[in-house]
Amino acid sequence: MNMPLLKVEDIHKRYGNEEVLRGVSFEVNRGETKVFIGPSGTGKSTLLRCVNQLTPPDKGQVFLEGTEVTHHKSDINRLRASIGFVFQDFNLFAHLTAMQNVSIGPTKVTRMHKEQAQARALAELERVGLGDKANAYPAQLSGGQQQRVSIARALAMDPKLILFDEPTSALDPELIGEVLEVMIELAREGMTMLCVTHEMGFARSVANEIIFMEHGVIVEQGPPQQMFTNPKHQRTGEFLRKISELYGETER
Repeated sequence: MNMPLLKVEDIHKRYGNEEVLRGVSFEVNRGETKVFIGPSGTGKSTLLRCVNQLTPPDKGQVFLEGTEVTHHKSDINRLRASIGFVFQDFNLFAHLTAMQNVSIGPTKVTRMHKEQAQARALAELERVGLGDKANAYPAQLSGGQQQRVSIARALAMDPKLILFDEPTSALDPELIGEVLEVMIELAREGMTMLCVTHEMGFARSVANEIIFMEHGVIVEQGPPQQMFTNPKHQRTGEFLRKISELYGETER
């Protein structure tokens, strides 16, 4: 049996008296897209941050291709370079152009030669439909374009896995589609992705598995068809009905 690309075992995280994650475990195989859904404050974003150690868990282990990310002797910078992260807010450097924002990772982290890094950055910008915006600064770009630059920045590191933390939540409704289109294409290309999102059309169309979380635990997980049409838990069905009414299921 093939080793999963990512294995998460019994992750716990507490902030003061609040236990945000209470023993979360799951696996992700290469090429899979797993979508995390659930009420706000239930630990979904914290879980993603625990995966790449932006937020170290209090208990539990994370393995990337069999190497323990959470081990105190792990080369976390090397491992983190293999895990792209696309945040809610774009986190672009305002004083750098789109190309510079995308090329800075390969230049600084992997020591790629400047000209090679710029060529890589341009290729990834073209991949997300922004080749003509390479010399634009973030302030000259729409929110959707800035988020696509963020995706290109993650892709430029040639990651084994990309984490998306509600990547469309900061966007105006008419800009959401352009970001989802890029994510859908990445899924079709076989990029391994973990996505926290309320976009049910996206989840229905590309997810291999939907994971519903509440109160810091996984309540239910399964393929989209099962989760949308025949969930095992009443709470899962209630949440999906409410979220579909609020955000809509139609793929933009």
